[in-house]
Amino acid sequence: MSNARMKYILRELMTSEAPLTGEYLANLNQVTTRTTRNDVKELNNIILEYGTLIHSVMGQGYQLEIIDDHKFRLFLRDYFDEELPHGSRYPSIPEERTEYLIRRFLLSNHYLKLNDLADEIFVSKSTIQNDLKNVKKVLDHYDINLESRPGHGLKAVGDELKLRFCMAEYVFDRTEELQERLPEELFSSFSKKDKNAVLQIIVDEVKINDITLSDIAINNLLIHLLIAYKRIKDGHQISLYQTDFKEITEQREFKVADRILKKVEQTLEVTFPEEEVAYVAIHLLGTKMVSADENLNETNVEHLIDPTTRELVNAILIKIEDKMNLKINRDQELMVALGLHLKPAINRYKYGMNIRNPMLNDIKRNYPFAYEAGIIAGLAIEEHTGSEIDENEIGYLALHIGAAMERNKMNAQPKRCLVVCASGLGSSQLLFYRIKSKFEGKLEVVGTTEYYKLNQYDLSSIDFIISSVPIPDNISTPVLEVNAILGKQDIENIESYLNENEQSIYEYFRPELMHLRKDFDSKASVLRFMSERLQELGLIDDTFLTSIYEREEFATTAYGNLVAIPHPITPHSDETFLSVCTLKSPITWGGKPVQFVCGLSVKRNSTEDLQSMYEMLGRIIDSPALVQKLIKADTYEEFVKVLLRDKGT
Repeated sequence: MSNARMKYILRELMTSEAPLTGEYLANLNQVTTRTTRNDVKELNNIILEYGTLIHSVMGQGYQLEIIDDHKFRLFLRDYFDEELPHGSRYPSIPEERTEYLIRRFLLSNHYLKLNDLADEIFVSKSTIQNDLKNVKKVLDHYDINLESRPGHGLKAVGDELKLRFCMAEYVFDRTEELQERLPEELFSSFSKKDKNAVLQIIVDEVKINDITLSDIAINNLLIHLLIAYKRIKDGHQISLYQTDFKEITEQREFKVADRILKKVEQTLEVTFPEEEVAYVAIHLLGTKMVSADENLNETNVEHLIDPTTRELVNAILIKIEDKMNLKINRDQELMVALGLHLKPAINRYKYGMNIRNPMLNDIKRNYPFAYEAGIIAGLAIEEHTGSEIDENEIGYLALHIGAAMERNKMNAQPKRCLVVCASGLGSSQLLFYRIKSKFEGKLEVVGTTEYYKLNQYDLSSIDFIISSVPIPDNISTPVLEVNAILGKQDIENIESYLNENEQSIYEYFRPELMHLRKDFDSKASVLRFMSERLQELGLIDDTFLTSIYEREEFATTAYGNLVAIPHPITPHSDETFLSVCTLKSPITWGGKPVQFVCGLSVKRNSTEDLQSMYEMLGRIIDSPALVQKLIKADTYEEFVKVLLRDKGT
């Protein structure tokens, strides 16, 4: 166990620019600070000879210093890849044991006894029995059962196709180079020369037939061919429903798959039944990609994506915009990327091919709101196709959405404002030109209008209104009130709005919605407390908490770094707000420790620009040093001061 803790500590120190306190690391591992001190000491002894050491910075915590980068890389390779004689790893935490047991069952042709499995990884039989619950959950996903035979043990039994999908996902570590990660236990008789030959056959055929596959897709296909070879040698056959089979044989990819397998048969001296051709064709259908044009416009989009997929992409983007207001629904690159991704992805869902996403945790932590949009996209896909989308696929959708969000940030145009006066052309024109000259390049003043004509003006492309008269609150566009003769304070107010500095932080974090350094021992008690306070203030109704739990069922909103951002999946309030609760001690939330809880609610039919709010929350999720300071803040003033300092205002 200390080994797993030390890896966690090392990973955190590697990814943090600022020192991390012992208390923070202890909370992450859910141990005492004394245990963490010992872990750091032991870790230091290990890494010292690899040109790396952990400094203890007075009053600030621990910081990693890498003196010899080459030596440190060698250390990481060895330390994070400790191999057992059988090519498997000594698993120390439940997740690792679950994966180990899945691999053992998938790779075994005979029954396995629980006592033997317990002895292999130095745990008790009762621990193994506990882990089997998780193993069964994973295998259920692939319709694979653990068949029990008295006196003999357990064996994985299921449809041959599903067994292979499961093997492809759990036997191989996709994050490493394929050629170096093929387990010898599975392919001891499979020479490197043969592996390379099969790889070359795949590459040649897809190239000749204008099927563009990513490197990951080619590696996946190679893995599956090797599994097919091994399984046929062991006497297993694959079976497909006849209706599916007929549909696949009519696809162009079936002919390509047939040519690939004929060449592989000659190389490996093995005979594949026709069903195996269909199986490879599913892979070509399930992973094909097309290169998009560099200069994208609506005509190109229509040319690249068929009408059905285009309709699905539009439905996804409308749903995301409706619920999150990310301003990415007109991004042509995103439309093409999603369209090209979804066409083969739908084939994957159709044939039960679930792909594993090795980047999933990183995506959740680094692009939390893109991941959130991915969940909304998944719901839209389910509504349109009836196929349930798992979180691996949501992660891939999030990457496309995250790229669009970054593009949106880079391409941000000056904010557009409308000047409103009571009446009189002279004063409105004076205000118009004064603002225009003062904020040249920063602000586009699109025009002026009298107050009584405001209801006739299309405000959809206006970011905010600058008005010399009071405007009722029922207008959805933000309003800045100024004097008709623009004064120094007015200019500062406009600048402050444009810079989104103090104003936005005070706007998002309101004193009545801050609950600092509280004593709660569970996720349920925190959420109950926060929703009661919000109800007292009249911000939510009694369906809000149920909606929060509905969102948690899709995937946890604990994003790592002790942060959770619970929120409903659909807008539930009449205004956008953040509600914060920090805790004296961490609680468990979706299997992760959490000490900073930030409830988020977006206004129904919001037209606000929420980019800066999402960016600020993303910065908190991404910064251990900032979270440490925020959870120590005792007062609202102290909390806000930490954020202002972090933003450099």
